[in-house]
Amino acid sequence: MTQKSSAHYQREYRRRLRESGLVKKEVWIRPENARLLAQAEKRLREVIPADAINEGELVMTDVKNTVELWTVHSLKAALEQEPPFSLNEATIELIEGASPSLLIEMKAFGDLPLFLTIAGEQIIVESVLWPLSEVADVAGFNDAVLRTHKYFPLSTISLDLMSNGESYYHMFGALSATSLLSNVLFEIDMLASNVIQATEAYAEFLNQPVANETA
Repeated sequence: MTQKSSAHYQREYRRRLRESGLVKKEVWIRPENARLLAQAEKRLREVIPADAINEGELVMTDVKNTVELWTVHSLKAALEQEPPFSLNEATIELIEGASPSLLIEMKAFGDLPLFLTIAGEQIIVESVLWPLSEVADVAGFNDAVLRTHKYFPLSTISLDLMSNGESYYHMFGALSATSLLSNVLFEIDMLASNVIQATEAYAEFLNQPVANETA
């Protein structure tokens, strides 16, 4: 698969949001409420009947639970039954090998590819940001990441050596292999959103900065 910069997926993500009739709104919240905001944002992208909104408050419940240890195969089967996969808003493919993994393409985020692996009792979801060679000021970028990555909830940035011999920055999130299916879905959606936001936030450090768009 041809490796594309996260800037490509950011542009595609914005284009598809605009084409679907959505508008961008800026909000200010406490950091610990980031998960609630992400859930509310996802819900507000749907057409909601007026009587389903009680004084502006959206109530979200989760009735799915699991105490079993997920495997790549069982998790793929479960995810395929849930949105966004069941609605064809994302695709999921099993990559067999010594350590099987899942390739997830998030159509709503410009076909952004994510990779999900399970190592022991941990699920890891990750996505490539850009190669080290695309960063104009490596020291400045690394310093900025250390000071600001905490503002991307549930995600962390790493620098990893790939099989082609080149180092790439990745964004990843990790959770227990016994997690609720809803939490796995939330992790996938949150990581995709964070990749898009990180591309905009750190654009100034790249050799080809991403243009800052306004709605």
